[in-house]
Amino acid sequence: MTNDEKLAKLKMIGDECAILRKSVIEQLGNSILETADVISGVIGSGGKLLIAGNGGSASDSSHFAAEMIVRLSADKNRQSLPAIALAVDPSVMTAAANDYGFENIFSRQVEGLGNKGDMLFVMSTSGNSENIINAVKIARDKGLITVGLLGGNGGKLASMVDRSIVIPHPSTQRIQEEHIFIIHTLVGLVESGLF
Repeated sequence: MTNDEKLAKLKMIGDECAILRKSVIEQLGNSILETADVISGVIGSGGKLLIAGNGGSASDSSHFAAEMIVRLSADKNRQSLPAIALAVDPSVMTAAANDYGFENIFSRQVEGLGNKGDMLFVMSTSGNSENIINAVKIARDKGLITVGLLGGNGGKLASMVDRSIVIPHPSTQRIQEEHIFIIHTLVGLVESGLF
């Protein structure tokens, strides 16, 4: 492949991303704004966010928690916001997987850490991850608000969570790119709303 062909392919990917971003803002903008309000309400009422995802979404959950705890905007020196990424403790993850199976690595944590009025914020590009589904079931039983940042058609999770934001695209990487955009947008809106 020549450099010109590589540049043409890169431009095609960039155009696809730009079209998807425009579509996300137009079709999901109100849902993103409403979700930011719900997150602000949870935190304003003394609740916390528990955030879960697998693979790239696990990294995104850690990124989301970091932005909440530290800050997103460099010009905002604000108090820390309560958020826990459930995929970051290898001792808990491996013990839960060993003793209860991988399908329960998040549900065990929600059971131990979640309280009524908290939020379980899950990320899944397919919407069908069994360990995320099980965590949502426990969260609902315990009275947590549930939000899903999903992809494709939303999978099983779309109808299980209290509110969902679904990126309607078949490509995992395009979905994850939009998830990061939405995470940054949510944190920015929460910062503006609370501070």
